[in-house]
Amino acid sequence: MIRPEIRERLWHWREVILSVALVIFGLRIAAIGGWLFPPIGLIVSALSLGWSVVALRRLRFIRPVGAPGIVETDEGQIGYFGPSFGGFVALNDVIELRLVDYHGKRQWRLRTDDGQVLSIPVDATGAERLFDAFAVLPGVDMATITAAIDGDGTSRPLWQRPKPGQMPILLDHDLS
Repeated sequence: MIRPEIRERLWHWREVILSVALVIFGLRIAAIGGWLFPPIGLIVSALSLGWSVVALRRLRFIRPVGAPGIVETDEGQIGYFGPSFGGFVALNDVIELRLVDYHGKRQWRLRTDDGQVLSIPVDATGAERLFDAFAVLPGVDMATITAAIDGDGTSRPLWQRPKPGQMPILLDHDLS
């Protein structure tokens, strides 16, 4: 009954649609009145609104597949299997995250503490999984990372691991 392109578009936006529906549901519960329902409804709406923000940021990571290779995330590791390069890095070993342009193709560049570098094309199959993987890095600002995807593509650190006993480094970038 629904045209395939509309169904595909709705499926693409499913998490955002569901979170907004839950915000509306929470507001409807809050509108019932009394002593019990308004606080419950407002809590549901607030949590759902936070989920909506995360869903919108995660949505920016989803790109049409345009690069060969597959991204895999598993048990604190990120892996990329490409036709000519690839490998695995543990998230605990990553000390720097960059978004670089390499021959006109945008790639995530992860550098480890022992100097290894893993480059992952932004538009590789499964690259949308990187949003959740990057979110667990200590002190990461996901707003900066998601803004960099739509930015100018200049290479600069988006995140650096803080040294032991040091406060997280908040990198101030003008990504607008």
